[in-house]
Amino acid sequence: MCNARDQIGRFFGTFAVARTIQDRLSGEIVRFDGTATLERRSDGVGAKYAELGEMVQPSGVRFHAERSYLWHEDAGRIWVRFADGRDFHDFDPKIGGLASAHLCGADLYRGGYELSDWPRWSVTWEVSGPRKDYCSITTYVPVE
Repeated sequence: MCNARDQIGRFFGTFAVARTIQDRLSGEIVRFDGTATLERRSDGVGAKYAELGEMVQPSGVRFHAERSYLWHEDAGRIWVRFADGRDFHDFDPKIGGLASAHLCGADLYRGGYELSDWPRWSVTWEVSGPRKDYCSITTYVPVE
């Protein structure tokens, strides 16, 4: 069990991941099915998030997809960075709610974490801008 100063530990484990991406530009819905693992980093500082699976296009075409992030806890919030160390967003690990917004070029990511059905949880992103216009909803279910 993690202590009050180690909220990040609540997220450790392996999760079945299901994501839908509703692209408002094309009108298509793309799916991602896979797994995500969150584990303490070997240096003991924060955690590594690794996701592996398949993207499934409306036509049924599937292709391999993966991504990773670095998580760390500071001032009662979890900070998520891209694998190369660039900042992405932060959120409150106790209640979820809105994450900090993130600009990717001119495209704006706004979203948040839903933790009320713990240990199942979800993340929603609304993305808008000149190149992107979509809603992504990802659900995480612990793998036993």
